[in-house]
Amino acid sequence: MRYPVAAAAVLITAGVVAAPAQAAPAEGDYWRVEVVRTADHPRPVGSGYTLTERSASVDWQTPEGKAWSAYRELGARPKTAKDEAAWKADGSPTSWTYRTEGMKISLSTEPGKGWVVPVKGRPAGKFRMGEKWVTYAQLQALPAEPEALRARVVADLRAWIDEAAEEAKLTDPKAKKEDWLVNLDRYVAEAMTRLLYENPVPFKVRSAAYRALQTTKGVSDLGQVEDPLGRSGQKVALPVLNQKSSVLKEQFIVDTKTMTLLAHYTDLQDRGKQLAGKSGVETYKVGWTDDKPAVPAAGPAAGPAAG
Repeated sequence: MRYPVAAAAVLITAGVVAAPAQAAPAEGDYWRVEVVRTADHPRPVGSGYTLTERSASVDWQTPEGKAWSAYRELGARPKTAKDEAAWKADGSPTSWTYRTEGMKISLSTEPGKGWVVPVKGRPAGKFRMGEKWVTYAQLQALPAEPEALRARVVADLRAWIDEAAEEAKLTDPKAKKEDWLVNLDRYVAEAMTRLLYENPVPFKVRSAAYRALQTTKGVSDLGQVEDPLGRSGQKVALPVLNQKSSVLKEQFIVDTKTMTLLAHYTDLQDRGKQLAGKSGVETYKVGWTDDKPAVPAAGPAAGPAAG
């Protein structure tokens, strides 16, 4: 679920007094975020066909700040009917191995064993939000009104930009705050999106984040759609991010009943060419659960695409 994005998302801090949400009791033992990522493998295999890879990652957090993380490869399969035909002509292999830049790359149509581990190295009782560590109580006290929440996010982003610009001058004397400020609306949209899944904030805070997201400059409302799992939600597009030769376009589908993220589409291009492996789609399952941390399910067999 740590998807490669070209911009920093960010920073909600403590000390909020404007229209705080009412502290809500946890609705389960863990705040759980499951992400299934689907993306094309970055280079052709076999006789020259393209594979689509799937993987699942899950994070759990308790109100006390304990956390676990899990991951599992779900298998690869030919991307299109044309790729499937080439795969069959190649003998329908179930695994592929090659070397690139000194690394051995192995792919399989079968799910991997996966793993689940406790997260170490985080302060006791704290949750990571941008560059800050906050408590569960502070998460509950975030603003529940869109403009108050936006003001808090913008203030934190400007503080981050001031610091980032000063650090950048150590290696690039020409660096200036305007290099970051030009993308301020983009950063605000990213921060609001992360509030829809990343940490156990109250429903009213997520609702405020969604409304603030909708009215952020450059954000487009694409209407009601279905995500890859057939779930209905509202689709929004973030402001396009341009950095040198690269262009990042992102779209999100939000469940407006629960105010949680359903799907995330990423299109990263360099010099007009989509970067396979860094572009793709993620589906999300977000919310409270009593189920203990475990390796993600293998899911249905990752056989060849139907077309």
